[in-house]
Amino acid sequence: MPPKRHLTARRVRLGAELRKLREATGMKAREAAALLGADAVQMSQIESGVAGVSPERVRRLAAHYACADEALIEALMAMASDRTRGWWEEYRGVLPPVNLDLAETEHHATFLREVAITYVPGLFQTPDYARALFGYMRPELPESELLPRVEHRMRRRTVIDGDAPTSYEAVVHEFALRIRVADRHVSRTQLLAVLEQVEHEHITLRVIPTDQDGFGGAGASMMYLGGPVPQLDTGLREGATGTAFIDAEPQLNTLRTLFRKVEKATLDPAASRDFVHRLSKEL
Repeated sequence: MPPKRHLTARRVRLGAELRKLREATGMKAREAAALLGADAVQMSQIESGVAGVSPERVRRLAAHYACADEALIEALMAMASDRTRGWWEEYRGVLPPVNLDLAETEHHATFLREVAITYVPGLFQTPDYARALFGYMRPELPESELLPRVEHRMRRRTVIDGDAPTSYEAVVHEFALRIRVADRHVSRTQLLAVLEQVEHEHITLRVIPTDQDGFGGAGASMMYLGGPVPQLDTGLREGATGTAFIDAEPQLNTLRTLFRKVEKATLDPAASRDFVHRLSKEL
């Protein structure tokens, strides 16, 4: 069971879920390893995502861990058998791993929800808007590093505008729609691009106006990605140290509650489209 070269978000998550199941039983890693004819080092590699594990071994471990959730077991086995080499792998060694992890997690998501308070969501961004945002990174990026970031962000949009698009609901604050990251032309083009995207039935936009009563979620920006079963949902939050991927059930529940709370402060989809249309006319 040799370690694989690169950590992928999917394999890391699989290992984390197997570790959760083991720890729920109180079983030690060396005890679980013995059940597979392996050692503690190999089990550690599986649970950290360094090494892969076969679907058959996933089922054996689930049985030893007394997991009776067949839907979860099947989902974990599917993760173990997945050999997808997505477009994001072209950027390995070019962009930080978190960029690849995000694209991979989006690719496998069953639905996407996002709250954007400061900027237009990445999945809606135009090349010029994204370029302007990346231009604020410090230290300043040379063109050779800026261009791959813009390209990667544009290619992420295949999850909502590809042949098999994923359901996407974006809650966007008025501030994010009004802020000019570049100039008037870039902002207007960006708003028109948002209006074009939300014409699709699988995309829902809800706007939070600045004069909305009862909204105190200035720090509510987040992304929530649905898994094949709720236990495999994923949350993302931006923090002082960068992007944090969330898979712990208590934290996922917090994000679910937060999204519902923020959603109550929004205009309905039709009014949200009208709102963005009016903003575009002001530019």
